[in-house]
Amino acid sequence: MLDEKTINHYKDFFELELTELLSLLSLTREKSLKEGDVYIQEGSLTRRLAYIQKGLIRTVYLKENGDETTMLLRWEDQFFSSYDSIFFNRPSRFTYQALEDTVVLEANYDDFMDFLNTHPRFAKAKDFFLISMLAEAMERVESFVLMTPEERYLNLIKDKGDIVQRCQDKHLATWLGITPVSLSRIRKRIAEGGER
Repeated sequence: MLDEKTINHYKDFFELELTELLSLLSLTREKSLKEGDVYIQEGSLTRRLAYIQKGLIRTVYLKENGDETTMLLRWEDQFFSSYDSIFFNRPSRFTYQALEDTVVLEANYDDFMDFLNTHPRFAKAKDFFLISMLAEAMERVESFVLMTPEERYLNLIKDKGDIVQRCQDKHLATWLGITPVSLSRIRKRIAEGGER
């Protein structure tokens, strides 16, 4: 279950009474994953919505040649789900895997949204979930259009600096859209204070 600080944060953010937030949390259950565990398998049709309490999840796409691409990284206090299954009702094209021991709160997306729809006080929460997912997807696309790989890397360090220690270089590099060799060069340039 969420700790008291997190509960109070969401209670205040969504302008809810504690009992209201706890009734929403009653729809969730805690699930522990070991490093390497698959949470959602490519090809599965799952309507789970997950909130990461602790840990790191990567969304992986397996190319026809066997190479893996890290599509997304998600860490503490972030939500994730199979967008394919939830928005398009089709099997997931991606695998969602724990990169370290991870604890998530999970709920059935449909039950969660039904609850939000039938409780008008949760309108702000519903908008938050949907808009957050859309905004994160748009930010990801925009970063590839408007930023260099080095800028994406620096942005990641600014937002969540410890991820570079928690994530293998090969996963981090594909998430940034570069090779591990290019990532190494970027780090070297930054360390030397060089021009981008």
